[in-house]
Amino acid sequence: MSQISITVDGAKLQVEADQRPTHLFAENKEIVVCKVNGVLKDLWTDLVDGDVVEGILISSPTGLEVLRHSTAHVMAQAVQEVYANTRLGIGPPIKDGFYYDFDPENTFNPDDLTKIESAMRKIIKEGQRFKRRVTTEAEALKELAHEPYKCELIGIKGPAGEEASVEVGGAELTIYDNLGRDGNPVWSDLCRGPHLPSTKHIPAFKLMRTAAAYWRGSEKNPMLQRIYGTAWPSQDELNAYLELLAEAEKRDHRRLGTELDLFSFPEEIGSGLAVFHPKGGIVRRAMEDYSRIRHEEEGYEFVYSPHLTKAALFETSGHLQWYADGMYPPMILDEEYNEDGTVKRAGQQYYMKPMNCPFHNLIYRSRGRSYRELPLRLFEFGTVYRYEKSGVLHGITRARGFTQDDAHIYCTKEQMVGELDSLLTFVLNLLRDYGLNDFYLELSTKNPEKFVGEDSDWAEATEALRKAATAQNLELVLDEGGAAFYGPKISVQAKDAIGRTWQMSTIQVDFQLPQRFELEYSATDGTRQRPVMIHRALFGSIERFFGVLTEHYSGAFPPWLAPVQAIGIPVADTFADYLGDVIQQMRKAGIRAELDSSDDRMQKKVRNAQMQKIPFMVIAGEEDQKAGAVSFRYRNGEQKNGIPIKDAIAEIKKVVQERTQV
Repeated sequence: MSQISITVDGAKLQVEADQRPTHLFAENKEIVVCKVNGVLKDLWTDLVDGDVVEGILISSPTGLEVLRHSTAHVMAQAVQEVYANTRLGIGPPIKDGFYYDFDPENTFNPDDLTKIESAMRKIIKEGQRFKRRVTTEAEALKELAHEPYKCELIGIKGPAGEEASVEVGGAELTIYDNLGRDGNPVWSDLCRGPHLPSTKHIPAFKLMRTAAAYWRGSEKNPMLQRIYGTAWPSQDELNAYLELLAEAEKRDHRRLGTELDLFSFPEEIGSGLAVFHPKGGIVRRAMEDYSRIRHEEEGYEFVYSPHLTKAALFETSGHLQWYADGMYPPMILDEEYNEDGTVKRAGQQYYMKPMNCPFHNLIYRSRGRSYRELPLRLFEFGTVYRYEKSGVLHGITRARGFTQDDAHIYCTKEQMVGELDSLLTFVLNLLRDYGLNDFYLELSTKNPEKFVGEDSDWAEATEALRKAATAQNLELVLDEGGAAFYGPKISVQAKDAIGRTWQMSTIQVDFQLPQRFELEYSATDGTRQRPVMIHRALFGSIERFFGVLTEHYSGAFPPWLAPVQAIGIPVADTFADYLGDVIQQMRKAGIRAELDSSDDRMQKKVRNAQMQKIPFMVIAGEEDQKAGAVSFRYRNGEQKNGIPIKDAIAEIKKVVQERTQV
């Protein structure tokens, strides 16, 4: 047998010409896929002289995607074994798992998932090999004539869409056969791959739930049944993930919003449109008030803008060109009619605003500006409206109406570096004040196929953002080509109490809007110059940040944010008047305090306060009354007795002012 020269994980090797990557990595069962000359390939790929091979671990992000996509294939195979007349949609990997869309004869139920899981285990135990096969469009259409959704994908010319790209879209059209023990195909699916070497490389999986989903995400297409699942490199990792999901369910802001009487989504108002109840209003106001104070300290000026505008504004900004699908449809207003009903004067189209930035540009442009006014920092709690599809709505973290804490900074090019640096420091410190402390930063750079502005401006802005990020001594992740067409950005990614990552603040340099709105300032030499515009949303939206904090604290807000900071619980009715006077003193001191004067027994009142996650239970009995004192019972069950009233008030005020948790 002749030999070939290849490079494997940086080492040059002479191997037999019939060697495959699966043979090269036979000693390392953690390697399940590879890159050959930088292209992701199966381990059964043929090699030629000069190839550079890199092993990919199952635990790596790429390895996890391949694991989950392969598991999706096994699930589809199992579905068709159990329910033979089911037709296949698509099955991509997603964050922490996978899904597959099906067109079954009957809707799936939980018992069906149990049957499908059982069939999957048998397929995995058999160790069926995934074998790639190149085909032509004509051959694939003939072979998959019984799969109309697959045939539709085959007929797509050009990009098939992000999710469908797992099926088609590459240079070749391929089908993967699952081979039985005799080496013959037992099941096949249209797919680009790559896949695991065999089904035995699926260590741990679980099917999670079913959902309805439109074919390829369009409401004009048939409704299919989607099965979600997850797969992990080990059973321990799967168990840890399931425990995380259980904890996340306990912290779900939608459930806590109801239990703690914070907000609701009345059917009469519509999907994605929340109302905040008095207790939720207190939390929201505390969030906003503190943010206002900090912004004023940093030199921001507050502005206000209306909720709707003529279409011309969004034509100038470009939103109607780029973003119309995410906007509510226009209202035709100010139309005038003749007596015979004919139109005397055509009406104007008005849109509810999806963004605040065009309004701020009009404020900037309302009069001449001098370099002496820059940087100009405009800030608004601006409510916006976006037509999100019903399938993506998720409580107050993904809504149709929400309030952005929106800032736009106008500065000179010379000021940009310093402004971005101070801006990022301000953003991170403010997030820390709300109790988030675990961050990393993501820098999104220019997409060379889709951008406006000069290369030199992009390079300067990107380097300024990079320097600002590096100065924070945080992990910096590069998102190459991920910037919007109008400028690079930094995103602050924050981890919550159970380790989930949320995208919080964004800082984005914009080369487009200053030009579109013809923004200028008078420079030191008397010339008219274009300012740099920086977009900055700190929370993203008040509602979303409210939801994130609710889940981060599991509803047990620190006292400075808690709707009720202290509740009075008398040991017996005899002491209610005394404790009522204490509560009144606390209110006068600025503490949000209430007295539980219900007919419940003391133990029930304590339990109610715990369920409402109130930071301080203020208890008074005979000894407390005689001593002019109270007792504290904290949320964690600890108790402190005989605290003089003055000291009790001081302790609560101290933790509120210092924004500490109890």
